[in-house]
Amino acid sequence: MFIVANIIHTILRVYMFIVIIKVILSYFLSPYHPVREALDRLVDPLLNPIRRNIPPIGMFDFSPLVLIIIIQVIDSLIMQLFIMLY
Repeated sequence: MFIVANIIHTILRVYMFIVIIKVILSYFLSPYHPVREALDRLVDPLLNPIRRNIPPIGMFDFSPLVLIIIIQVIDSLIMQLFIMLY
């Protein structure tokens, strides 16, 4: 069962880094660049509901930060659950 927890932990961490990479590349790459489009397809389905609830403030979009915090909270809760179970 510990293997399942490690797999979930790894997937969540990789996804968190994908969000970070998307934010960084959004400053340098065109929205139509293939890498950026691929990252958008991976990340935007989770960012769009957050953006509907937390609109950008001026030029700043805080939805990636909120998503990273949510991923960390979910990761922590899952790890605590597995620790309690075993």
